[in-house]
Amino acid sequence: MTALPSSSHRAVRRTVHIGLAVLLLLAGGASVRTYLHLAQARQLSDETQAQAVRSVLTTRARPAPAQRSITLPATLRGSTEAAVYARTSGYLQRWLRDIGEPVRKGELLAVIDTPEVDQDLAQALASREQIKARLALTASSLGRWEGLRERDAVSQQELDERRAAHQQATADLAAADAQIRRLQQLQGFSRITAPFDGVVVRREIDTGALVSAGSGTATRELFYIARTDPLKLTVAVPQNYAGGVRVGQQVDVRLVEQGGKPIQGTVARTAGAIDAATRSMQVEVVLPNRDGRLLPGAYAEVSVPLKGGGAGGLSLPPQVLQFRQDGPRVAVVTESGTIDLRTVKLGRDFGRSIEVVSGISPQDAVVLNPPDALEQGEAVRAKEAPAESPAKPGPAPAKPTGKA
Repeated sequence: MTALPSSSHRAVRRTVHIGLAVLLLLAGGASVRTYLHLAQARQLSDETQAQAVRSVLTTRARPAPAQRSITLPATLRGSTEAAVYARTSGYLQRWLRDIGEPVRKGELLAVIDTPEVDQDLAQALASREQIKARLALTASSLGRWEGLRERDAVSQQELDERRAAHQQATADLAAADAQIRRLQQLQGFSRITAPFDGVVVRREIDTGALVSAGSGTATRELFYIARTDPLKLTVAVPQNYAGGVRVGQQVDVRLVEQGGKPIQGTVARTAGAIDAATRSMQVEVVLPNRDGRLLPGAYAEVSVPLKGGGAGGLSLPPQVLQFRQDGPRVAVVTESGTIDLRTVKLGRDFGRSIEVVSGISPQDAVVLNPPDALEQGEAVRAKEAPAESPAKPGPAPAKPTGKA
């Protein structure tokens, strides 16, 4: 066999080397591509698992306040209030006091013209004179018949008839006197007077108006009078807080028109029992009003401090609660990062927080706004919620410059 020339041998070797290099490059590229695919798949799996773990915000319970207060709506009222009605019918002749004017007890407010009562009284007086004349006649007749009976000139029956006639006339005179006194009292009711010291809040009549006796929906009140110093407020304290209210304790009363500045009042009396219809106790607060700045009928808010610290539990924001058929519950993140659903017992409601009597401890991380899909033993990623910062005061209002 004839040997290949050296130049051809070198060309074959070069071709083989190039082919091997290409194969090595292709194998390296395939390896790198496979590695990148595996790395991306592993990263995607890790991200999927990380996203599958729920993120939650947690908070921790704080000791419940030992002393608290409750704010309730109320309406300012006079310490004594009364609607004045007419006790006799007629036409209003004149009125002497108008709204906003102070009155004293017994002061004349209005006069009613009562012609019918006047005529009835005149007729009753005339009837009384007739009965008096008949009584005098029966008395003299009885005296004569008693003398005749002593001489046995008349029968006992006839004497008894004269005595009965005299007794009847006496009774008729007593009835006539009673009727006259009744009509005189009705006539006296034509003068409407103030029942106590106070201020005329309403005047519902005018001169010439027909006035009917009595009270209720069928008749119209003449005046409404209120005693404005002191004022009183009546609030309904819920059953949960009724035991913390004491007679004589100070309360804060706030009115919008007073800029929310508290005014000191005093608990004057309590009902001492729970109203079964509303499950609340009626409490009456007395408020001094010597300068007359406070007006009856105004809306007010009464802040009543409650004595006693209750069960001494922990307080949590109400956003941690879930309500189920077996009662309220909270979700607690354990040290291993899993969820523990616990049933809790609630105590007092403080508005921005609520008392939890049992079921948690101060060391527990309680989930805020737990979703309904949260399950027992579920792994979560917990983060402590930032503490609430106190509200910053707003900018001061601009001072008036006095220019139009």
